[in-house]
Amino acid sequence: MSKITGFLEQPRVKEKYAAPDARLKHYKEFVTPLEGEAARRQAVRCMDCGIPFCNNGCPVNNIIPDFNNLVYQDDWLAALETLHSTNNFPEFTGRICPAPCEAACVLNINSDPVGIKSIELAIIERGWQEGWVTPQIPEVKTGKKVAVVGSGPAGLAAAQQLARAGHDVTVFEKNDRVGGLLRYGIPDFKMEKTHIDRRVAQMQAEGVTFRTGVLVGAWDDASRVTNLSKQTVSPQELQKEFDAVLLAGGSETPRDLPVKGRELSGVHFAMEFLPQQNRVNAGDKFKGQLRADGKNVIVIGGGDTGSDCVGTSNRHGAVSVTQFEVMPQPPEQEDKPLVWPYWPLKLRTSSSHEEGAVREFAIATKEFTGKNGKVTGVKTVRIELKDGKLEEVAGSEETHPADLVLLAMGFTNPMIPVLEAFGVQQDARGNAQATTDEGGYATNVDGVFAAGDMRRGQSLVVWAIREGRQAARSIDQYLMGTSVLPR
Repeated sequence: MSKITGFLEQPRVKEKYAAPDARLKHYKEFVTPLEGEAARRQAVRCMDCGIPFCNNGCPVNNIIPDFNNLVYQDDWLAALETLHSTNNFPEFTGRICPAPCEAACVLNINSDPVGIKSIELAIIERGWQEGWVTPQIPEVKTGKKVAVVGSGPAGLAAAQQLARAGHDVTVFEKNDRVGGLLRYGIPDFKMEKTHIDRRVAQMQAEGVTFRTGVLVGAWDDASRVTNLSKQTVSPQELQKEFDAVLLAGGSETPRDLPVKGRELSGVHFAMEFLPQQNRVNAGDKFKGQLRADGKNVIVIGGGDTGSDCVGTSNRHGAVSVTQFEVMPQPPEQEDKPLVWPYWPLKLRTSSSHEEGAVREFAIATKEFTGKNGKVTGVKTVRIELKDGKLEEVAGSEETHPADLVLLAMGFTNPMIPVLEAFGVQQDARGNAQATTDEGGYATNVDGVFAAGDMRRGQSLVVWAIREGRQAARSIDQYLMGTSVLPR
């Protein structure tokens, strides 16, 4: 334990944010990570609990008390090694994970939790600065070849683990750059893409091959999610060339809102809108970018994707941004004795909300109105919760002006044509059917595995990393009969 009375003496140390009026002028990150002494003062608050609930609160089971103590002891290299033992990409999770570990922190029962996410980011950034993050090249090659379909966090984590086990790994990505939804789904102001690029360089040095612009299987042309492929490879070709295949694509079928007026111009999925700005930031030039300049923007969906639409619209220069959420407004403070150590339902205000947005709760969209084929408004009705059911409030109808409507209501399943092309069975939600038991992540097709959003449905980046790591162990065991990779 770093210091027995640390949690009594030291308040939570928070990262600093650039002012909203300053950060709205660019698409760069605006959070200043903790460094050196500030991170040590944060780490001293860790109580090294007899039962560290934070470990289980973290999907990758980071060994949190250990790296907290190592930071306090100023042993940053050992802290980095401890962190990397469970998490391949802490620079991703340290920026965009909602930190369920902090919700599970014992100190969170009656005080502010330890800033675990801030410490994690401080460790990995120190590692990059010191040159400690280097390729881990396997001493022995197995001669086995593995194809990983999808270069999001699940695919990248699996590919890195398999390459370090000595297998020849090729990652296939349908878009023109590596990263999946890390690259094209998350705005640069939350995570700049140079963090992906330096990991890709590390993995290439470890022997991973990346093939971008390649679609594996079939594609649903009706989908409006980014597909920049220039080449198609059939499942049969992959199964002939490789000893195992891992399907690690994202959950990319967006939830639609089939109400009157849905066909009007100006009503788009969030994943039509967000990737385009990321491509522009990367230097791409193309016509017809969806822009919010001078428009009244309605974002339907109260989650992270909706928040990303808010932040991007404000940076475009929208006249107004309004975000709809069908559920009632949650409490500002959770009932900690009731919900701890689980993830609580409470009002969460993101940095994008702080930059400017009207948030409407308990509201449902009834119709999109328009003129000359273009959306001009959204008709809504208020909702209330009665006996566990959502019911419309009589006489609460109203119309909101809208020049751009962004649907950010989540995703239902991966691209079904991809699974069908491989002959992979689906579960009741349309995801690839595969268990997580020992030797699991295997589908009904011999040698074909599934992990991440393609198997569990839309989820957090940290869950994708966990599934990628575990799937890598199962594939290694399938190919070699045993595995030394961590589960």
